[in-house]
Order: sequence, then C-alpha cells, then structure tokens
Amino acid sequence: MAEINVECINPFLMAATSIMKDACQTEMKIGKPYVKTTEFEQDSVIIMIGVTGEMRGQVIIALGYEKALEIASKMMMGMPVNELDEMATSAISELGNMIMGNAATILSTKGIGIDITPPTLCRGAMKISQSYTKNICIPLSTEGDITMELDIAVKSEE
Repeated sequence: MAEINVECINPFLMAATSIMKDACQTEMKIGKPYVKTTEFEQDSVIIMIGVTGEMRGQVIIALGYEKALEIASKMMMGMPVNELDEMATSAISELGNMIMGNAATILSTKGIGIDITPPTLCRGAMKISQSYTKNICIPLSTEGDITMELDIAVKSEE
C-alpha cells in the first residue's frame, strides 16, 4: 500500500478551513492526522469526491447528521433546516464541491493538476475499502467540538 505524501494533504486542509470560514462563518481548528479505516456511524452524512489526474483517489468529508443540518442552514443564509431534504442535500454537496475546487486550485499553484468528480452524498453506517493507499483522517473542530472529518486517500501518479 502506497504512503501518502504530507504535502498532498495540506491543500485539502487549507481549502476546508478557508471554505468553512467563508461559506459558513465558522473558524475550524485542524486536529492531529491519523491513519484509520474508513468506517462511519449510523448518523453520518458523507460527501465523497473522487480525484483524478496527477493524484488519484478520493476525499471524504464526514459530518454527523445534526452538524450537516447546521452547516446546510449556514450555507442557505441562516434558513432553518430541520431535515436533509433535496435543498439541504444540494447545499451540503456544494460545500464538498467548493472545498475540492479550492483544493484543486491550490494544488495547481504547486504544479499538480487534478480533476474532481461530482460529489456523492451518502448517509448512515458504512465501511469503505481502498487498497491503493492509506486513508488519512484529519478531524476539524470548532471550540473543541468535532464538526467534521476529512478522510483523504490519494496518491501521486508517478
């Protein structure tokens, strides 16, 4: 299994914190990265986006259901969101697009060209397996409360 280059992770973290600040008015603190199996609890909301080009793999943005509702509300200018309906799902998916588009731009300034796939939104308990690289999990929090995690399983094409 290939090792992930730490330089590949930072653009995703920079993008996530920047987009959360701009789109959701939420300051995020980056937790300690660790290797984990890609497993999620019953109340999970997952945004999965594939990466192709000079890096390959996927990035998963995982939120608890209540946090997803909260973030969808902020994405929709404070409109109350009580369920993950079509509009809220669209807002959460767009958050994934914004983060990954921003990461692609940051990577391009480093001479790394990537393309991203449209987001896939999943809910509930699940386990995702990949054999090509390790999954690096980075928790992102606000005031000590874990808000989301980024699961990054990408490798450079060499």
